[in-house]
Amino acid sequence: MSPRSCLTFVAVLAAVSVLAGSSPAQNLPKETYMSVLAQDFKAVMEQDAKDKPAIMERQKKLLESRYDLSDKSSGEMMSGGRKAVQAGVRVKPPSGASFEKLAEMTPEEIRDKGLFPAGFLPLPHAKHATGGQVFPKVQIDAIAKAEKRDLARFDVDFDLPDHLTPEFPPPLFLTTRPDLGDVSKGQQLTIKNYYELLEGILTPVQMEGLRLLLTPFPQQQFNQTSDRKVMEPSLGVTCLDCHVNFHTNATFHLNPDTRPQPVRFRIDTVSLRGLFNQQIHGSKRSLRSVEDFTEFEQRTAYFDGDQVIAAKKGLFLPERSAQVSMMAQMQNMVDFPPAPKLDGVGRLDPKKASKQELLGEEVFFGKGKCATCHPAPFYLDDKMHDLKVERFYKPQMISDQWITAEGPIKTFTLRGIKDSPPYMHDGRCLTLEDTVEFFNMVQGLKLTEPEKTALVAFMRQL
Repeated sequence: MSPRSCLTFVAVLAAVSVLAGSSPAQNLPKETYMSVLAQDFKAVMEQDAKDKPAIMERQKKLLESRYDLSDKSSGEMMSGGRKAVQAGVRVKPPSGASFEKLAEMTPEEIRDKGLFPAGFLPLPHAKHATGGQVFPKVQIDAIAKAEKRDLARFDVDFDLPDHLTPEFPPPLFLTTRPDLGDVSKGQQLTIKNYYELLEGILTPVQMEGLRLLLTPFPQQQFNQTSDRKVMEPSLGVTCLDCHVNFHTNATFHLNPDTRPQPVRFRIDTVSLRGLFNQQIHGSKRSLRSVEDFTEFEQRTAYFDGDQVIAAKKGLFLPERSAQVSMMAQMQNMVDFPPAPKLDGVGRLDPKKASKQELLGEEVFFGKGKCATCHPAPFYLDDKMHDLKVERFYKPQMISDQWITAEGPIKTFTLRGIKDSPPYMHDGRCLTLEDTVEFFNMVQGLKLTEPEKTALVAFMRQL
């Protein structure tokens, strides 16, 4: 049975189980490996293209029911000065409730009354039954122009408005040459321009690592086999197609570590800035070095964590002592954006910060408990944490995703956080204000409105 057939079967079983009084989770398919059955490409493409408008309309309605998607600038710009940071709480509270009232309730009360804001629930992939990488239009257009590669899928499109994603292209800062500022000079690094832009700045090892990170390789949906999701056979994708200039463009896919398909969760591309400071990598995998992370991504992660699929579609196996080490060394050169209000130990300089920002710092390191997982100076603790958000809602099927407990997720750095919307591992929080409301509720912090506002003001200076 194909993954699509299995998911249709699951949906039927879920409906039947409700009537029978059993748990839908008991009827999830026992899938470890993906289907490798040959299918007629033309027939699949025609059917997927036919289904696409309904799929995107479903996702649009889901997002609009959860969020205020309007363009509301904070007046502050991201580090490259090309896009404004969005402001305001975008998650819609449930009818008849407010975030203030919800913050006074217990998790059990919120769960039993069905009052957990839908925008704080796990966010499904736009096409969860299939999954795979989905690129924003700005990236699709840029790569088509620069390299004549097509990153557009015929079965699904990117789902968030452009103003709620990172600036494009983002600036690139190097630990080895902080005096140069943005070494990308406002351009997106591609296989066509990287040498011209960085000659005389990188070492030969770093330059070779960058070349490899910009070289296309086969991926689950972007390849030359008949079960791809692009119209023409493709060379594939590059590491920096998602991690543009070693940052992020908000490309999303599904985590490779969980089975079956309905239980996998959406993953928003994380920034690679400051990777040299991180001791664990991958939201679930807890890989212990940049080399491990690079090798795992190339071998299986881009193929839904399935080496059988990877072998079929033509994976690239980089040599550990040469290619992987060079790719890792280049990644380890990438710095955080400048934070002019921070001192040498990552705290606010009182002479440069506003009273509101200083209050936010006090909340961050005190009542807000943020520094428990995000200590200065790099605002991460190299640990995995489980917030146990499932305390607030009942397991349920939403857009082909089984919304249930997700387990521990690694801590992500907050340095340069204003540049990295949307937030959380799956992008469920569209703004920093959303993220503060989320943690205020989930952690039971009882923050006041001035404290929430100050906390956001502080994080925008990191």
